[in-house]
Amino acid sequence: MDVLKELEEFRKKDIPYTRVLSSMCTLPHPIAVEAHKMFLNTNLGDPGIFRGTFELEKKLIKMIGEMLHNDIASGYICSGGTEANIQGIRAARNFMKKKNPNIVVPKTAHFSFEKIGDILRVEVRRAKVDEEYKVEVAEVENLVDDSTVAIVGIAGTTELGQIDPIVELSKLAEEKGIWMHVDAAFGGLVIPFMDDPYPFDFVNKGVKSITIDPHKMGMATIPAGGIIFRDQSYLKTLEVETPYLTSKTQYTLTGTRPGTGVASAYAVLKSLGYEGMKKVVKTCLKNTRALVDEMKALNFEPVIEPVMNVVAFKTEKADKIKEELYKREWVISTIRNPRAIRFVIMPHVSEETIKSFIEVFRKVLVEV
Repeated sequence: MDVLKELEEFRKKDIPYTRVLSSMCTLPHPIAVEAHKMFLNTNLGDPGIFRGTFELEKKLIKMIGEMLHNDIASGYICSGGTEANIQGIRAARNFMKKKNPNIVVPKTAHFSFEKIGDILRVEVRRAKVDEEYKVEVAEVENLVDDSTVAIVGIAGTTELGQIDPIVELSKLAEEKGIWMHVDAAFGGLVIPFMDDPYPFDFVNKGVKSITIDPHKMGMATIPAGGIIFRDQSYLKTLEVETPYLTSKTQYTLTGTRPGTGVASAYAVLKSLGYEGMKKVVKTCLKNTRALVDEMKALNFEPVIEPVMNVVAFKTEKADKIKEELYKREWVISTIRNPRAIRFVIMPHVSEETIKSFIEVFRKVLVEV
């Protein structure tokens, strides 16, 4: 068998995005695909060789920084939200220089913070959330002590798309002299394009670092995560010497680093601009509302009214529903607290996709 045909057979086994209502990734924009092809053999781990790609990354970071209300932001494009969160907390730990460091995160924080605790040897303290699944600021304050190096807020929680009270958390971080990290891996490219955007970013003086992933709502090719710092001084806390490369130091977590994510992310944001991204977000929010209406008609209530294009519906049969849908090659996810089925309405999820899903969903309900 020809190797390409063999690969094609394996690829056919993958479930197409048109049947995936659980992922925070999506089909890349066509211009992202073209940009990706142009930068296939680039390695930003050696920026002195790939000078143009490195220059493009700086331009992209400036573009993202300005979107986050900071024209002197610094950072880089990485593998995704997990790496970005690791680097944000690693920078906080290095900057704060405290013995037995700990960080305070919401209970709703992404599982990457469990990896952070293990890798960086920082204690992870999880604060309670209120009835709307936002972290309780008073609880965060109670967990902070002299060894706390960072407070974390989420702008678009993985399970519900909720936004923590970043403004209040930032003020607390300022008062305590502690680093504030915002995990906006998903919401970072949704919130700025909403009609009434919540101020989650560098407009808050306490915020020192932000995770934001272009390969999610930015429709860049995978991998294209991002870690953005308030200025270069914070990024420099991550530097190590690299004597055998064309650069003297390196601040990234991985050594070899493709330029494809940089090129594809830049291509999408540059070509669509603010109005184009706003249109994409508006469509996703409209389709989210359409799904909510369909589900309510079937007597499913959302855990919270959707803040963005993520929504979950309460049901004790969540696991069984997910299992039966998967047998039919429809992918949703579940959450545990409360028991619910979860949906992410990405750009690949059209009105037609939702209608097709509901038809199958009705049949599944009869069986479960």
